[in-house]
Amino acid sequence: MSYVTRTGRLARLSPLPLFLAALAPVPASAYTASAYTETGDHLTVTVRDTGSGADRAERTYELDCHPARGTHPDPAGACAGLDRMTRWGRDTFAPVPEGSVCTMLYGGPATAHVTGTWAGRPVDARFDRSNGCETARWDRFVPLLPSMGT
Repeated sequence: MSYVTRTGRLARLSPLPLFLAALAPVPASAYTASAYTETGDHLTVTVRDTGSGADRAERTYELDCHPARGTHPDPAGACAGLDRMTRWGRDTFAPVPEGSVCTMLYGGPATAHVTGTWAGRPVDARFDRSNGCETARWDRFVPLLPSMGT
């Protein structure tokens, strides 16, 4: 590859640096789904048995992201948390894989159901705290889901 300099001299340019630059790793944040969505995403979050007394009642929140708004207690935090977890081509809300080896540590009676659209994909995800894997999955989704103090 060659080009003419400002002084009119012919110079050669090696294509190797350009090739190596193309192979440089791209940070994972460049692949978040929010970078590919043209419109905001909408989720309905229903939680139950997340506390004591009145907090045991079923509550439903609406959440819109990009921009963050809705009846969720922390729309900006929930959207930011989801953005951090989302990777292009992967199901952010995937359940614990079948056959996973999980501790049998019960995390409490809390349950959640999340429906809607995220990163252009339909969402119909259920959460509970029935064992160590499910509790860890729940905790990854805080602040979309309420923190249970673990």
